[in-house]
Amino acid sequence: MKTTRREFLKMAGALAALPPAGFAWAGQAQPKSASLAAAWRGPNAGDTYFAGVLSADWEGKKITISRAAALPTRPHGLTPEADGSLLVTGVRPGAWLMRIERDGKVAQQVDLAGESSDARLNGHVVVSPRGDVIYTTETDMKTGRGLIGVRDRQSLKKLAEWQSHGLEPHQLLVDAAGHLMIANGGIPRTAADKKYDLHRMDASLVRLDGQSGRLLRRWTLDDPRLSLRHLAWSHWAKGDKTFLGVAMQAEHDDPSARAAAPILAVLDSDELILPARAGDGAGYAGDIAPAYNGGFALSSNQVGLAQLWHPAMPEKLTRIVELQEAYALTGWEGPNPGGGVLVSTALGLVRWHPSAKPALLPWPEKMAVDNHWVLLDEA
Repeated sequence: MKTTRREFLKMAGALAALPPAGFAWAGQAQPKSASLAAAWRGPNAGDTYFAGVLSADWEGKKITISRAAALPTRPHGLTPEADGSLLVTGVRPGAWLMRIERDGKVAQQVDLAGESSDARLNGHVVVSPRGDVIYTTETDMKTGRGLIGVRDRQSLKKLAEWQSHGLEPHQLLVDAAGHLMIANGGIPRTAADKKYDLHRMDASLVRLDGQSGRLLRRWTLDDPRLSLRHLAWSHWAKGDKTFLGVAMQAEHDDPSARAAAPILAVLDSDELILPARAGDGAGYAGDIAPAYNGGFALSSNQVGLAQLWHPAMPEKLTRIVELQEAYALTGWEGPNPGGGVLVSTALGLVRWHPSAKPALLPWPEKMAVDNHWVLLDEA
C-alpha cells in the first residue's frame, strides 16, 4: 500500500503555512542514510516484541533491520548509550529493564519482582550527565506514590528512590544544569493499570536536584484533567531561547471537552504555558520531538496526524503528516540547517524536512512500530 500524491503534497505544502526561517532550498548535500533505535512487533497483537536498530537508506528507498533482540513483553522507552548499547524498559507497569549490546545480544536484564521495593517502571529512563547512574520513572504499587529510581549505570541495580512529587511520573529529561525535569502524568491507576478516580488527577512538571533529588520547582496547569506525559527540548536560535515541550493527553469525562483540549504545553523560561489552544480533535498527543529549529512536532496516532508548533507562530499548529498511526517521532537534522522529523506510520517511515523532499520508506516486513524511537546517527 502506498501513500497518495495528495498526502505527499500536504507534507510538502505545509511549509507555506510556517514562519520563514531562512532555509536554503537547493544545492545542498543530503544525508544518504539514518539509523534509529526502535521497538516493534509483528502485525498481530500477540506477536513477539523486538527492540533494535532500523536502518533507513534514502537513496535505495528501503529500510533494513540491522539488529534485533526479542523482549519478554511490550516495551516503551528506548535510551541509547554512548557505547552503542540500548536501554529498554517494559511498558507500564514495567516489570523489567534491559540492556541490549551493539551486536543485538541482551547483556543484562533486571526483573523488578526480585527487588525489595514495591515499585514498577513507568516507561522511561535517562542517563545522568556524569554517566554513573541512570534515572527511571516508577510508581510504588502499594501506595501509588510517584518515584524516581536511581540505579547504577553498569549493574542497573537500584541505589536509591526519590519522590517525584506527583502521581504517575512518565518521562524525564536532564536540563543544562544537570537537574531532572519530570512529567508527572497525574493519573491514579490500579495495579492492573486501570485508570480510576480521575477527579483526583494531580499532573505536574517538576524539577529535581540531580544529585540529591531535592524538589527545586513544581509547575501545574489550571486544567487538572490534562495529563503531562512526554518531553522534548528545542533551541530557537533567533530568539536565543530553549523551550521544553510537553505532550499532553486529555482525561475529561466529557468527550467534547477531550476533543477540544490542547495537546501541547511549553516551559518558556520559568513559565509553563499553553501556547496553542487548538489540539488534534482527540486530545491525545502520543509523542513529541524537536523540529523546525525551535519548534516541536507532536503526533496524534488516534487520528493519524503529526503537527508542528513554532514559537514564531505560537498560537498555531500546522499539519505536516496525515497518515494512519502517525506515532513515534524523532528529530532529524537532514540538510543544513536541520529541523526535520522522522515519523513512524502504519505504512512506514515518513521523512519531513523544511528543505528536503518528503519521503516514505515502507517497513521491511509486516510490523507495527511502537510508541517511541530515537535517531542514532545519519550519514
